[in-house]
Parts: sequence; C-alpha cells; structure tokens
Amino acid sequence: MTTEFGSILRHWRESRRFSQLDLALQADVSSKHVSFLETGRNRPSREMILRLSTAMNLPLRDRNTMLSAAGYASAYSEKSLQSPAFHQLDEALQRMLDKHEPFPAIVMDADWLILRQNDGAARMSQIFVTDAPAFAGNAFELLFSEDGLQPYVQDWETLSSTLLMRLFREALDASQSPEKRELFEKIAAMPTTPPNWRELASRLPSGPTIDLVLKKDDLECRFFTTITTFGTPQDITLQELRIESYFPADDGTRRLCESWLAT
Repeated sequence: MTTEFGSILRHWRESRRFSQLDLALQADVSSKHVSFLETGRNRPSREMILRLSTAMNLPLRDRNTMLSAAGYASAYSEKSLQSPAFHQLDEALQRMLDKHEPFPAIVMDADWLILRQNDGAARMSQIFVTDAPAFAGNAFELLFSEDGLQPYVQDWETLSSTLLMRLFREALDASQSPEKRELFEKIAAMPTTPPNWRELASRLPSGPTIDLVLKKDDLECRFFTTITTFGTPQDITLQELRIESYFPADDGTRRLCESWLAT
C-alpha cells in the first residue's frame, strides 16, 4: 500500500524526469529500494530521505515535507528575517538595495510577495502605478493588474506569457504549496492574461534576463531584470528569498533614474 511518503517521492521523481534507476544511481542506492520506498514496502531512514532529496535537488521546504511524511522531525529551520540570527543578513539585503540605487530593486519571498524595496522601485511605482505610493503586495498581481503596471507594459503578450510559464512551472513543482497553485490560477484567470499564453511561451526563446519596457505618455523606461537567489542556504526563508534588480537598457532610462535622486 502506497504511503504518503511514497506518493511524494514518486511525484518528485517524475517531476524531475527521473526513472527509478536514474534516482537510484544519483543517490547511490538500488533501484529496487527506490521502488519499495515508493510502494511502501520499505520504510525510509532519515538519512535516506535526505540523500534522495539531495539527489533530486529539492527545495529545503519540500525536504522537510518528505521528512514529516515519514514521521521525522524537520531538518531545516525557517526563521523570520527579523530574527536576531538574521541580523547580518538583514543588513546585507538593505545594503544590496541601497547600492543598486537609483535603479529599482525589490526583495520577494517564494510566493512573489514583495518584502522590501529601494527608493528607485518606489519612485518607478509612483510614476506608473495608479494611486500606489510604492511597490506593495504580490509582484505578479502588481504586474498583471489593470490598476498596476500592465497598461504601461510594451510587448505585453511576450512578457506576460514568459512570466506566467515560470509561475506555472513553480506551481507544478510545489506539490505541497496550495498558495503557489492558487496564485497561478488567479493570474491565469485575469482579463489581462493572453488566452494563448501557453502557445506563445512555447515559441519564445529562453534567456538569462527579462526585458521590461514601460511607456506612459511621452515617458519611456527600458529595463532588463535579473533574479538573484542565495546559492547554499541552510534555512528555508533564506533559500526562498528573491532579489529582483532592474538595470537600464539604454542611456535615456539611466539618465531618468539618475534624475530621481535629485527630486
């Protein structure tokens, strides 16, 4: 009889496109043992769960979920950014945002909730977002909302399809995160979302950055954006942080952002 752990293990193995033999080779165990774990014939040890989740490169939150499903305590902590343990990290994040001035930069969590921003992001929001003093709430909702950035985004179909495909893949990957699925379903149902976004996304080339062009009356900003994450964290909160940085794609945008410092 398949156990909760076995179902989760099979989900992640298939999500990673591993056969049982592939996973066995990666984790240095027998494929028979992997099969028995999935069907519930064998009970995994704590060490085995960590070995398998490492072999599949699972997020720390999902490694804890696998441990819990098998009856073990969590291996990874989830501390608040405001906790004393993260005092230096908190200062480092603020320093990164400050150093990126006058160009926009924001810090988000795993569900794209905006946690922090610099003055450049606040100023851009004041210029383009109706009745909004600063970036706030969820980054996807801010971008896709008709009261947010969406009316000013050029080449909307390309940008929205690219980002929605990213959110869709995250929702598939996050088997234990109903919040991520709910966010995807909400964004996909918005009237601004292209009905053929899947087809559009499948034809678009992938690249290391995303282009964002905002235009309002005679004002135009051209950015390319990057997402930075922490490479080897041992805490869930830290692993799930995303720092989105906006870089000017032309001299006009650079001069505009620099002018914000004088106002």
